[in-house]
Amino acid sequence: MKKTTFLIIGRHAVTEALKNPKRKVHRLFITEDALKKLNKDNQNINITKKVHVFFKSKKEIDNMCGKEDISHQNIVAEIEDLEVKSLKEFINENTKKNINLLALEEVTDPRNIGSIIRSAVSFDLDGLIVKERSFPFKSKLLFKSASGGMEHINIFKVSNINTSLRFLKSKGFWVNAFDSAAKKDFTENKWDGKNILLFGSEGFGLNRNTKANSDFIFKIKINSQMESLNIANSVSIVCHYISKVINNKKN
Repeated sequence: MKKTTFLIIGRHAVTEALKNPKRKVHRLFITEDALKKLNKDNQNINITKKVHVFFKSKKEIDNMCGKEDISHQNIVAEIEDLEVKSLKEFINENTKKNINLLALEEVTDPRNIGSIIRSAVSFDLDGLIVKERSFPFKSKLLFKSASGGMEHINIFKVSNINTSLRFLKSKGFWVNAFDSAAKKDFTENKWDGKNILLFGSEGFGLNRNTKANSDFIFKIKINSQMESLNIANSVSIVCHYISKVINNKKN
């Protein structure tokens, strides 16, 4: 059965997809100048060896991207979705003592999700759990915002977040929810063992059932001049702090 393909845009997103041996890239649409830059930036490898290259003008690439106002940097790739292990397979096969996974509930904006993925990769998170029905996995903006991060993180698409949380708790994970109305700051936690970092949408936060499945509810302490932080900024702050805590324990 032939898999469906979709387009991604942007230098970093396409470059990392081309480098990823697990990613099937069917075609590359690119201007001549952009190809020269791509080859110059990757002199040690023949980065386009296994892909069909089609030269296009900037206007033709503009038309391929449609009405989406995204800077394509004169490079577009046609790719397949990655084949990944299920969440259960990953957990059952993983022997790490410390595992930190992000879980997003009803976070649907591609730009925010892309930025979240970029932070998760930068600070060594082990994976991202998302609701399959609301995850925009074919979004050009998502891939562009992730800046190549989509090739470097396990993304587990699940049908029900709460069912997945209950499974993870049965495997020894602590579920740590984040809510601006919480009383305890997240830096007061030791961040040992296996953790789920659970975030809800900016508009509605976490639903009641999801909070009920949480072991702890934390806030990110900010001054009184601002009511809250952007979801992507919040995730980045938490991931950076936890990464620092874990690295300090290793040293």
